[in-house]
Amino acid sequence: MSFPAKRAENSPAASRFDFLDLRAQFATIHDEVMQAVAQVFESQYFILGPEVKLLEDEVATKLGAKFAIGCASGTDALILSLLAAGIGKGDEVITTPFSFIATAGSIAYVGAKPVFVDINPVTFNINPALLEAAVTPKTRAIMPVHLFGLPADMDPILAIVREHNLVIVEDAAQAIGSRYAGRFAGTFGDYGCFSFFPSKNLGGAGDGGMITTNDARIAERLQMLRVHGSKKKYFHEMIGTNSRLHALQAAVLRVKLRHLGDWQQGRQNRADRYRRLFESAGLASFISTPPRPPAKFEHVYNQFTIRSSRRDDLKAFLHSAGVPSEIYYPLCIHLQEAFTYLGHKPGDFPESEKASREVLSLPVYPELPDAQQDRVVQTISDFRSSL
Repeated sequence: MSFPAKRAENSPAASRFDFLDLRAQFATIHDEVMQAVAQVFESQYFILGPEVKLLEDEVATKLGAKFAIGCASGTDALILSLLAAGIGKGDEVITTPFSFIATAGSIAYVGAKPVFVDINPVTFNINPALLEAAVTPKTRAIMPVHLFGLPADMDPILAIVREHNLVIVEDAAQAIGSRYAGRFAGTFGDYGCFSFFPSKNLGGAGDGGMITTNDARIAERLQMLRVHGSKKKYFHEMIGTNSRLHALQAAVLRVKLRHLGDWQQGRQNRADRYRRLFESAGLASFISTPPRPPAKFEHVYNQFTIRSSRRDDLKAFLHSAGVPSEIYYPLCIHLQEAFTYLGHKPGDFPESEKASREVLSLPVYPELPDAQQDRVVQTISDFRSSL
């Protein structure tokens, strides 16, 4: 998961532009969105209800899942999934230390222990070759993250899950629409968790989340957990919480879902254009760009993330020239103050820690003007020349 892109500050030194301009997207769907929102206000049905059910059905159909359950956020999607799986105190869940804190935070929130496995430095995703060594008798689940919109390498992960009879909870918060071996991220495991935070490829007008599953019993349990453990009003079979998707969010998301394929292609086109521009500028040896995914993987570029050993200097240079960039993520989860109780130290997960020192995300969205993308690459070229 990720925070919204920060808006560039005003500066007399240079004209600045936004890391992510959601207004440009909204301008293309303004009338559709306003009509959908008006219909919700006319109905005065704001909590769950028909709009949410329609969105759930449409997302399930889009992704090829049997069920989709809306909830209040991507973080709640992870928490509800772990609760539905009965994971809690004394259990271990294997995941990556290079992600938004909600990944491991959800595990800790239900009382379980996050067990970290280092990343593949090329993909930024959990390294399946290291998973087996992390499995213990206390391991209950694996939570792979499809980071930045690139699916994790699911075949070897699923092999370990089957061997050890584990639950799999996919953190697909940044990866809706991405595919692995022709199958959509979020549909491989017992639970697939998505975020509709505004900066996501499919973003709402506020927080929102969804869980996909192919198991009817799991779906029913999730539906109960999101409404205080109830199937019938005021009768509660389990302890749940309030994590209901708002009908207004569902209405907005239903409009946007119809455009997701075109927007996804737009992001992929922008990523390919970056690669061509970097190659033409002779920057391929100066920075590391995301590689073109193998045929088995489809990247949807929630972020276009480069690597540089001079990352902090490069970011400062870009900022001084009015060019926005963001760091996802500057400190690995195992080194966060909130997780000091786990006893980790610098050097425990070297690839993740190296990535946290080198990664820099550049603007990448379908409406990004060519001139702004050209300026990003030219400014990076100028930085190299300044050294």
